[in-house]
Amino acid sequence: MAVIKARTLNPEPAKNRSMKMSPLKSTPGAKEYFRVFYQGNRLLYAAVMALDIFHNFLLIFLSVTLGDLMDLAVDGTIPEFLKSCAMIALFLILNFTVNALSERLHSRFLERGMRQYKEKVFEKLTMKSISAFSKENTGRYLSVLNNDTSVIESNYLNSSFRMVEMSTLFVITLCVLIHYNLFLTLFAILLCILPLAIMLLMGEGLSRREQNLSAQNERFVAFLQDLLKGFSVIKSFQAEGRMQSLFSVQNRDLENVKFSRRWYQKLLNTSAYSASLLMQCGITLAAVALAIQGKLSVGTVIIFINCCNYLMQPIQTVPQDWANFKAARGLVEKMARIAEENVREEGSFTVDGFHEALALRSVTFGYEPEKAVLRDISLTLYPGQKYALVGTSGSGKSTLLQLLMGANSGYSGSILLDGLELKEINTDSLYNVMSLIGQEVFLFNDTIRNNITMFGDFPAGQVSTVIRQAGLSHLISERGEDYLCGENGSGLSGGERQRVSIARALLRGTPILLVDEATAALDAETAHSVSEAILHLKDIASITVTHRLEESLLRQYDRIFVMKDGALTEQGDFGTLMEKKGLFYSLYTVANS
Repeated sequence: MAVIKARTLNPEPAKNRSMKMSPLKSTPGAKEYFRVFYQGNRLLYAAVMALDIFHNFLLIFLSVTLGDLMDLAVDGTIPEFLKSCAMIALFLILNFTVNALSERLHSRFLERGMRQYKEKVFEKLTMKSISAFSKENTGRYLSVLNNDTSVIESNYLNSSFRMVEMSTLFVITLCVLIHYNLFLTLFAILLCILPLAIMLLMGEGLSRREQNLSAQNERFVAFLQDLLKGFSVIKSFQAEGRMQSLFSVQNRDLENVKFSRRWYQKLLNTSAYSASLLMQCGITLAAVALAIQGKLSVGTVIIFINCCNYLMQPIQTVPQDWANFKAARGLVEKMARIAEENVREEGSFTVDGFHEALALRSVTFGYEPEKAVLRDISLTLYPGQKYALVGTSGSGKSTLLQLLMGANSGYSGSILLDGLELKEINTDSLYNVMSLIGQEVFLFNDTIRNNITMFGDFPAGQVSTVIRQAGLSHLISERGEDYLCGENGSGLSGGERQRVSIARALLRGTPILLVDEATAALDAETAHSVSEAILHLKDIASITVTHRLEESLLRQYDRIFVMKDGALTEQGDFGTLMEKKGLFYSLYTVANS
């Protein structure tokens, strides 16, 4: 079945595939993605950092105050007790205010940073050529813009805050403890070595599992896309059972990778927690022993016990956050590599219209080496003239139009637009000159008008004209311009979707219009009227791929090009080609017999 692609079935277990993943390498282009998080956002970042560090001082302040309060229980006075109460009240007020403000600014930083990152990613994706993008797996982009961005927000941005906050908490705590008792502080540092070693040793494993999960998510999303796009094919071939089996395999692979990542995370947490309990018990026992000997006050014991948590928190979280941080950086690196793949090398020249000719000189092209789809094509197109491109199925007609749109620069020979090689023309400039009406129509789940204008602002009269030319007047009068088309035009018939596509291209009014079987989904009467409308467009050169060989239409073309097996075999007007009695004559005769 067409819906099942090669990537769907892979006998190699997910576990083995993940183990073969090569380590992520730094991508030069990734720097701009990392920078975009902080563009216009650095002040927020600094403010959150400052508030988090100030909050650390507040935590230590509370521990010291509670320790002093315990000492007051032994030999304190009421005025000192009331002073401690006031200090605790001040802490509670400041703690709430600082936390609330920090969370507000933190949330705003994340909102702005992630919005800018996703916009940058989408901007980069739109720089790819039509042909390059159509050959790629769109599932990877869905994964990048959905699953990966969630991980990046949590493990890259949030981890960067936590690592600074926890590191400063560790340093501040050590300074305070040294002030109270150097020996006990050194003992606490010694106990920190075990949990720190555990976190550092296990951190790399977590990073690898995060990368594996991202890759498996990408495969699963791509597979799911295939199933949903091919739903009608699956139902019509009664292949639900086979598809269920394939889904189960993919789902099991994904959940196994998630299990591996989840279990490793839990093991890491459990190991760190157990080590922290050991440290806490050790410090408590040592502090109590010193207190029994009269070397520590009860309040100091309380301070050490409280501050023990502030030593353990950084040891538990910083190595884990660092592992997550590196894994998330790997996802950004991955995005940078995807964005750099198949990007059309931009030319430096611009064109302001179509004035002289569009000429192909000995153009040969193939999607694969040694397999030419087009062979030694030479032809010339002039402004304002109308051309038909006919031929047998698979002769390369659609491929030729794609080359004219700059979709692929891997051809030999030359394609010259007003004397400029197409490869050397900037893409935006080229698309200002050419429009394509293709066989496949995509419509947004939006109004008919927005699908025609592509969300642009056009005069009402201009929109009305293309609606009439595309044969949409009846649909608009019946449903209105604000009618929602549904997902990919599901609320419209095939012919109506195609007419919207035609109106969309006509509205641009580019001097060159490429038409690839645009009337194939229309009834004969509508197809004829649309073809007539295209033929009568003033000052527009049109190149129309068509299988509708109607004499009344064919006689209106200035030139007809006939293709077979990737080669241009005949060209001329209708009368000349009919007199020649070659391939065109045969095609016409069969079509009208």
